Amino acid sequence: MGSQEVSNVDWQGKHVTVAGLGVSGIPAARALHERGALVTVVNDGDDERSRAQAAELEALGITVRLGDGDTLPPSTELVVTAPGWKPGKPLFQAAAEADVPVWGDVELAWRLRGPDAAPWLAVTGTNGKTTTVRMLASILEAAGLRTAAVGNIGVSLLDAVLGDETYDVLAVELSSYQLHWAPSLRAHSGAVLNLAPDHLDWHGSMAGYAADKGRIYEGNSVACVYNAQDGATEDLVREADVEEGCRAIGFTLGTPGPSQLGVVDGILVDRAFVANRQKQAQELAEVGDVDPPAPHNIANALAAAALARAFGVQPAAVRDGLRAFRPDSHRIEHVADVAGVTYIDDSKATNTHAAEASLASYEPIVWIAGGLAKGATFDELVTGAAKRLRGVVLMGADRALIREALARHAPEVPVVDLDRTDTGAMSAAVLEAARLARPGDTVLLAPACASMDMFVNYNKRGEAFADAVRGLAAQSA
Repeated sequence: MGSQEVSNVDWQGKHVTVAGLGVSGIPAARALHERGALVTVVNDGDDERSRAQAAELEALGITVRLGDGDTLPPSTELVVTAPGWKPGKPLFQAAAEADVPVWGDVELAWRLRGPDAAPWLAVTGTNGKTTTVRMLASILEAAGLRTAAVGNIGVSLLDAVLGDETYDVLAVELSSYQLHWAPSLRAHSGAVLNLAPDHLDWHGSMAGYAADKGRIYEGNSVACVYNAQDGATEDLVREADVEEGCRAIGFTLGTPGPSQLGVVDGILVDRAFVANRQKQAQELAEVGDVDPPAPHNIANALAAAALARAFGVQPAAVRDGLRAFRPDSHRIEHVADVAGVTYIDDSKATNTHAAEASLASYEPIVWIAGGLAKGATFDELVTGAAKRLRGVVLMGADRALIREALARHAPEVPVVDLDRTDTGAMSAAVLEAARLARPGDTVLLAPACASMDMFVNYNKRGEAFADAVRGLAAQSA
């Protein structure tokens, strides 16, 4: 099973170990079993949910081993892993010692796709992946193409590849975890939106994280799309082994050079996929066609447009697709205006890079921040945002790290430190923010931290913020 073999593997009787139950593991186990493989699923957990999932698979004739995800089953010829399992796990060390290949669910989907399978337009980056992929799918739909937004966005690539529906092209979101385990993936065109430290405990270093992101460019046939304002993404293009004729296409919030997309006088323009890119530019859309028109979201739109144009989509479809697109909840989402103050929910800003983009979009700001820092530091973030801050309300387990950065770099900014984790904490945070804010200000929830210290996920955190703002609006009515 060399890394270049594709959908011609004879699965009959192959001993395959699937690592992890869940969104990727269960479809992988089913797909392999249906093709005649002898499948054993291993899982770290042995809780009620895992046992119920195991029972369903065992009823099909699939072996499931709960409570031990570290031991490699005898006779294993291939391991297919859930993307989140760390490379250093004993299971993978044992596989390496036995010369057993390890694939992720994305790799498996790539191998199982049919000979007439839809090409992939692939997106990765530290932030903005889901929004960009959904924008791209909207543009492709506006062009009359059969498509779907799949991958790390929550829709299984295996389901898309093996399902009954046929597609012209797929808009694929890929995480660094997924790319790490996808050695033979070769997208039509790929994009790295940005690079900032994240998941370093998983990848081992920033260099390891960047290298896994850069895998998205390997074997691209038409375009490697990079962020012209983030040199690390362009470096990854230079290092990639691509097909002859594949082009490097940049996107920028400034005036684009040749082979770039950018912004001129409020217009998104293309100087890459035009007849005379040295002298001509093609208008694609207006900044106002992008919802919301925050700088980092304009960058997302340009990346989506670049991939669509690489696939031959006409300018009118780019405009129509961007106009039709609506962002997911909790991504720089306008909640309400109360007493002249705008309240914005960007609970999805779970790291400093995302919060930096959010903070750059408004002024003046009362910032609600804090949660689980995941090893992050906040000096650079606070330094960049200091002049925009009217005040700060801190909450969550690691709020002291942000408070200390504020004391060092923005000592004049008033800070409210909320030492509470009960269900009313968010309401208290919103009330304190309202007290600090003046008409014309923006109260911005951009935590720069994960949510799990106080909330199930960032969605629940955003919902708590929106509920508190609506409560404040009702009191002010």
